[in-house]
Amino acid sequence: MLEDTKILEEILNKMRSELFEEIKVTLKSESDTTTKDKVGDIYDLASDERDRELSLLISDRDRKKISEIDEALERIKDGSYGSCEECDTNIPKQRLLIMPFARLCVNCKSEHEKQGSHEKKFKEEREYRKLAFTTSEDEDS
Repeated sequence: MLEDTKILEEILNKMRSELFEEIKVTLKSESDTTTKDKVGDIYDLASDERDRELSLLISDRDRKKISEIDEALERIKDGSYGSCEECDTNIPKQRLLIMPFARLCVNCKSEHEKQGSHEKKFKEEREYRKLAFTTSEDEDS
C-alpha cells in the first residue's frame, strides 16, 4: 500500500497544481476583460454579470476541491489516508485512483447521499407546507 500511497500523493499534488494553474488563467482572463473600456448595451452588461457570477461559483468549487486535496495530503502524512471515515474499512484502490480525495467507501458515500436527498426532500416539503398555510393577512404584514 505504501507504493500506492506515493502514486496517489503524486496524483493529488498534480491535481492541486493544475487547479491553481486553471485559477490563475481564469483570473487573468477576467482581469483582462474588466480592464478594457467596454461600451455596451444592457444585454452586454447582463451577460458580463452572468459570466462573473458563474466564475464565482466555479471559484467556490475550486476552493472546495483544493481544500479536499489538502486534507487528503494531510491524511497521507498522518497515516489515515485510504480508510473510510465512517466504517473504518479500506477504501478500494480503484476508488482512490478515480477520486483520490475520497473520505468514504462507496457504501458509506451512497448512504450519505440517500440521507442528504431525504433531508432535502423534507426541507422542500416543509417550505411548501408553509406556503400552503400562509393566509392573505400573513402576506400583508
